[in-house]
Amino acid sequence: MNELLLLLSVVLIFGATLLAYMFFGRSGLYCMSAIATIVANIEVLILVKAFGMEQTLGNVLFAATFLATDILSECEGKRAANKAVYIGIFASLFFLALSQSWMLFVPSDGDWVMDSITTVFSNTPRLITASLVVYAVSQFFDVWLYHKWWNFTEKKFGNKRKFLWLRNNGSTLVSQLINSFLFTILAFVGTYDFPTLMSIFASGYVIFIFTTLLDTPAVYFARMIGDRRKKRLNVLIDAE
Repeated sequence: MNELLLLLSVVLIFGATLLAYMFFGRSGLYCMSAIATIVANIEVLILVKAFGMEQTLGNVLFAATFLATDILSECEGKRAANKAVYIGIFASLFFLALSQSWMLFVPSDGDWVMDSITTVFSNTPRLITASLVVYAVSQFFDVWLYHKWWNFTEKKFGNKRKFLWLRNNGSTLVSQLINSFLFTILAFVGTYDFPTLMSIFASGYVIFIFTTLLDTPAVYFARMIGDRRKKRLNVLIDAE
């Protein structure tokens, strides 16, 4: 059941990312970046077993943030991709401050949810801080490496549009390795024993490899969406 749910979540999350870009352009991807960083920081508290490995939820949502920045890099430019990273950082900081403020309130006698809120969100400062640091490092590195690969292939082969699969996979697989390692160390050292830590790291990166290979067709499809959007914009400009 867990395996099926994880596969369905990939389809749902990547599909939603593409729909966000189709209907709302770069603004839609900015929204997806903010939503994914917030929800993933909650999901990551849940430990499940799937495909024979212990793993935290949230990996697919984190992968969606890399999909969003790669689409932005490919279709909207490096500045737009870096802006999505800044939005994700702001969203994480705001959520951290807001979630911690909830526990400062004194609940009424009729309250039934504060104990559960405290149980869940008392763990979030370390997780969100770790996530924030790792997100910033890995995402800025991903955008930088994406454009380094792009410059290399364009100079080598004289074509700006070819080798999308190389810059997508070549940047994301490396940055997600950094992401998995740093997050496991910063978020879970002292919480789980060493074998569980290694399982979390290995399973997280295996999922990232899987999602990276799946997001390559999504980036190609997003480029088609971007091309159509630009053509429609040019038609409107010519009509004016």
